[in-house]
Amino acid sequence: MKARGRKSVNIYAAKTQLSRLVDEAAAGKRIVIAKSGVPRAMLVAMPGTKRRRKPARSLKISYMAPDFDALDPDVVALFEGS
Repeated sequence: MKARGRKSVNIYAAKTQLSRLVDEAAAGKRIVIAKSGVPRAMLVAMPGTKRRRKPARSLKISYMAPDFDALDPDVVALFEGS
């Protein structure tokens, strides 16, 4: 029994894999816990909890300024005491 963003597990699997299921729920997945094939409960993230951040590489940046890594002369002067 799978729906969009939803996973179904039986009670035994939920008991033996609770830690992993809690991590999945915290990441945004809804976990349905079933007993004898009948959905009985749903494990979801607490409201207001933050979702995991996506890595910057997922932004697919196609352009980066040639001077992106260049040092600002004013900042260099502050560090060198000039």
